[in-house]
Amino acid sequence: MSPAAQQKKNPRQGKAGSTANQGKSAGQASPGSTSSSSGPWLVIGLGNPGDKYAGTRHNIGRMALDEIADRQIPAANFSTNKRANADVAQITQPPLPTLILARPRTFMNLSGGPTKALANFYKVPAERIIVVHDELELDSGHVTLRQGGGDKGHNGLKDISKALGTKDYWRVSCGIGRPPGRMDPAAYVLKPFPRGEAADVAIMCADAADHIERLIRGL
Repeated sequence: MSPAAQQKKNPRQGKAGSTANQGKSAGQASPGSTSSSSGPWLVIGLGNPGDKYAGTRHNIGRMALDEIADRQIPAANFSTNKRANADVAQITQPPLPTLILARPRTFMNLSGGPTKALANFYKVPAERIIVVHDELELDSGHVTLRQGGGDKGHNGLKDISKALGTKDYWRVSCGIGRPPGRMDPAAYVLKPFPRGEAADVAIMCADAADHIERLIRGL
């Protein structure tokens, strides 16, 4: 994998910015302690399949995954793993661990099946799985990294936790903020990001990719 890019700050973030390991309880592994483990990392970018949902807030996890793929030289290409029902790209650049990027081809609330199938196929334990997802409870543009914890009502995380039988995987949460006024959150997450926020969305995707690169490097 290419060297981790210098972390970019969203001009709207202020001091809150990006945070690593929020929500981690005492005794859980820190990012640095994972570097001595062997085996690949599995990164799941959550979202809904199809052009209809491309660019929506709910698909920010997929967008961040594409940022990681595009950083490779040459860019990593995805192919369909029919057994897991997911699009997968494998990146191997020693001495770094192998990185498996995956986009489930299911809808968001059925993400657990592909995640479990890929974890079994590549023999990846939960502590080396990273799920990138949208987060209503984070201000727009903020990105956090944590291991374990609740799903905060996110159906994709809920299904993954159920399928894996554990919540001990890593989460990169990309803030999309709460909907304005009385707008239904379910409708809000399926709306595209406004064109005026394109630069902020790109920065958020880069920030999420930076978090993942630092984690797999044990930094």
